[in-house]
Amino acid sequence: MAEELSWKQEGSTLHLHGELDGETVQQLWRQREKAVAGITTFELRGLTRVDTAGLALLIHLVALVSRQGRQVELHGASENLRTLAQLYNLPESLLPHLAG
Repeated sequence: MAEELSWKQEGSTLHLHGELDGETVQQLWRQREKAVAGITTFELRGLTRVDTAGLALLIHLVALVSRQGRQVELHGASENLRTLAQLYNLPESLLPHLAG
């Protein structure tokens, strides 16, 4: 069973905690517009697991923010998340500043 996913907005940062995977992405998907309102940074250090469904949701969230005219950065990405993005050969524009 997946660890529960939670998120919290602090200023312009969205902190994600728990597992972001096929079992947990639905709850954030349903609230995605509200969750990214005013966000410019995604803090990923609290994520314990990200699978391909979680990666797809992150890409979508970044695109939502970009369409709202804001630059976005992802901080605290795990080595596994960075490796997953590299395996898919994703351009930086999809996950800008994907830093550990």
